[in-house]
Amino acid sequence: MGAYAMTGMQMMAQRPCIPACRQMLGSTSALSAFGRAICTRTGFASSSKATSAGPLVSSNCKRVVRAMSQRGAQGLPIDLTGKRAFIAGVADDNGYGWAIAKVLAAAGAEILVGTWVPALNIFETSLRRGKFDESRKLPDGSLMEIAKVYPLDAVYDTPEDVPEDVKANKRYAGASNWTVKEVAETIKNDFGSIDILVHSLANGPEVTKPLMETSRRGYLAAISASSYSYVSLLQHFLPIMNPGGASISLTYIASERTIPGYGGGMSSAKAALESDTRLHTFLESPMVLAYEAGRKGKIRVNTISAGPLGSRAAKAIGFIEKMIDYSYVNAPLQKELLADEVGNTAAFLASPLASAITGSTIYVDNGLNTMGLALDSPTLST
Repeated sequence: MGAYAMTGMQMMAQRPCIPACRQMLGSTSALSAFGRAICTRTGFASSSKATSAGPLVSSNCKRVVRAMSQRGAQGLPIDLTGKRAFIAGVADDNGYGWAIAKVLAAAGAEILVGTWVPALNIFETSLRRGKFDESRKLPDGSLMEIAKVYPLDAVYDTPEDVPEDVKANKRYAGASNWTVKEVAETIKNDFGSIDILVHSLANGPEVTKPLMETSRRGYLAAISASSYSYVSLLQHFLPIMNPGGASISLTYIASERTIPGYGGGMSSAKAALESDTRLHTFLESPMVLAYEAGRKGKIRVNTISAGPLGSRAAKAIGFIEKMIDYSYVNAPLQKELLADEVGNTAAFLASPLASAITGSTIYVDNGLNTMGLALDSPTLST
């Protein structure tokens, strides 16, 4: 399976069926103070559509809604005008990759995306036919433009790594230059360089299996697609990234805490991903990714640990709705967490406002990561 079958496993969803949190929506998101404008009070971005992942605001703030790059906007601006971002792992309009792309576009960045090869035709057709137009809307009313969509399967570093059965697979027919090395080279030929690299992809072919029932093949596949793919992306894209740029990956709390049911080696893969950001090796060097990328290319490397998202891919684990309900009940901030709040965080990390932040894991989960006791536990009610 390719690296995008489980895109968005970090999984935090819009929950239109939770009325209590709706009272807390309607003003700009917390990070909009950095990105767009400051309204009369700080709140959270509202959404008119459950699958929409864009930074929208209420009517009382419309007068200050501007693209982040527009001069004269109130508040501290995030201006990514002239910057180019490549987001690996966008195959539909309801995952974190899409939300991040949208917020970066609102900030003025040029957007390139990498889409898993078997999903490429459906994604491009949906874009072309306008099926994503509603969720492409930016705060100024314009539509997010994607400069180019690249086929990508981040499980394979070079053409020599691709097995014959994959080359012959009809789902890959007609696509070319889709290994990590080839995509980096093609982007270099097309655009010269990028400033922002986002890793928003994962795959665990045996994710529904408990770890002790996971095969070696399934475990290593999860590590390869979900963790090493980020090392490979940095390895091949670092030479075409402009100094001062930023790279961001997405992880999940299962890397640190036990989440029964999040199996198939995925928790280990997320732990490896975070470890690579802070503690692991890069290019066979005993230094961390953040250190190597910082010293070699003046690139910052951070990861966002988001709560569960009810995307189509996330439904593969089988109990995503229960995970979302658990988060809502037990998190310190008992409210809906929107995909664009993760997008806002990514925009901040990619901006000059985060110029001294690297090697960090930023939690965007309403504080659930801080909890050591489930408030909805039956034990507490007896």
